Amino acid sequence: MAAVKGYFELFIKTWPTLADMANAEEEDILKAWAGLGYYSRARNLYKCAQFVQLHHNGRFPEEEERLLKLPGIGPYTAAAISTIAFGRHAAVVDGNVERVLSRRYGLLTTLPALKAEVKPLMGEMTPHDRPGDFAQAMMDLGATVCTPKSPACGICPWLEVCEGRKQGIADTLPRKAPKKMKPTRRGMAFLLSDESGRILLRKRADKGLLAGMSEPITTHWADDAALEDLTAAPIQADWVRTEKDVKHTFTHFHLEMSVWQAQAPATYEEPEGYWWSEQHELEGEALPTVMKKALKVGGLIS
Repeated sequence: MAAVKGYFELFIKTWPTLADMANAEEEDILKAWAGLGYYSRARNLYKCAQFVQLHHNGRFPEEEERLLKLPGIGPYTAAAISTIAFGRHAAVVDGNVERVLSRRYGLLTTLPALKAEVKPLMGEMTPHDRPGDFAQAMMDLGATVCTPKSPACGICPWLEVCEGRKQGIADTLPRKAPKKMKPTRRGMAFLLSDESGRILLRKRADKGLLAGMSEPITTHWADDAALEDLTAAPIQADWVRTEKDVKHTFTHFHLEMSVWQAQAPATYEEPEGYWWSEQHELEGEALPTVMKKALKVGGLIS
């Protein structure tokens, strides 16, 4: 919550209404989101605002089924909006609720298969009177009492009926499937500057990881990619490798990226789709965290 509070306040101030968000430029949305990760969420936030504005007269639908058809809205978010914002009966299931109910009923099914068991249980338990309050109470119970480690069972309202506590396995639930080893991919980043110190940037493809975000020139990331193959450099120049490499972890893989710096000749013309960014403007570019790390090891931002 502390990490996102400032972002939330900026978004509400910059785009106070759904119409404001729908009429914004996607590039500005991505710039304001930069640093949070999960950039597909920013793009879906923008697409959703446009969709609701265009197809629903600027008003969110109230039913869970209709909400599920909106860009970026999945089962948890659809149920949460329907019940908390509109007071409709829906089963809101997040990680906290999964944990609470897996312990309450002693469910041994591992995640993510457990979700299919928890959803109907939550639906049965949720009252038709004040369903939104009940959903939030369940989430708060998981966040403050039925915590992942050292749950405070002594003050839990379900102390007497909790199967997990009775069996002495509460703190082992929910069960998780063994984690898969994350592969490590490698790549190179090239910080090309001009005579005035501006840095060459480009926009990533509109699909895939970090879609639509800004970046310095980088190579393709692969398990067998090199860290010192200057044949991959955008131009021939006196490339100097920074003392430190970038290490970053994404959801599905680790990344190691070497960073190289050079000055472009005065005759160099940037390719179409590329632009020069002043150093003092870099912080305002739509740069994901991994690219900011590359600029940081290059001494271009703090």
